[in-house]
Amino acid sequence: MPGLRYLSGYSEPLQAQVRELIARDRLGELLRNRYGQAHDVRNDKALFDYAVELKDRYMRKAEPLNKVVYDNKLHVVRHALGTHTAVSRVQGSKLKASREIRIATVFRDAPAELLKMIVVHELAHLKQREHDKAFYQLCTHMAADYHQLEFDTRLYLTHLECVRPELPAVGG
Repeated sequence: MPGLRYLSGYSEPLQAQVRELIARDRLGELLRNRYGQAHDVRNDKALFDYAVELKDRYMRKAEPLNKVVYDNKLHVVRHALGTHTAVSRVQGSKLKASREIRIATVFRDAPAELLKMIVVHELAHLKQREHDKAFYQLCTHMAADYHQLEFDTRLYLTHLECVRPELPAVGG
C-alpha cells in the first residue's frame, strides 16, 4: 500500500481510517458517492472562462487574469497542483503585469467540486500571498466548504496514487 503523502499532516487515527478504506477498496466508492458529477471544463478556454467567472463573482477588484491553463508538466516542475504568477514587464513608460494561473491536468478528470477548490485556492493567491488566516478566509468566502474540499482533494489524489501507481506524484 502506498504511503499517505497527501495526508501526512493529519492525525494518525484519521490516516488509519483512510488506510482501512484503501485496504477494503472503498476510497474510490466514497469519493464517487460524495462527488459523482464530472465537470465540463475540458480545455484551456473553458478553464479560463470558469476562473474568470469565479474571480468576477467574488473578487471583482482583483487584477484581471491574462491566462488560465491546464499544465501537464506542473507536478514535475513545481511539485504543485496549481500555480499563480505575476510577470511584470516594462512597455514604453508603463509597467504591465500579466497574471497567470496553471492547474495540474489531473484536475481535468477530477470531480467538479475539486476543480473549484484548486481554482479558488489559486485565485485567493491573487490577493493573499501566504497561506495565512486572511488567505483561508478568502477561500471560504468563495467556497464555503473549502476545508472539506481540500481534504477530499487529498483523498482523491491518494486514491489516484493507489489505482494508478505508475502516474507521477502530484504535489508534496
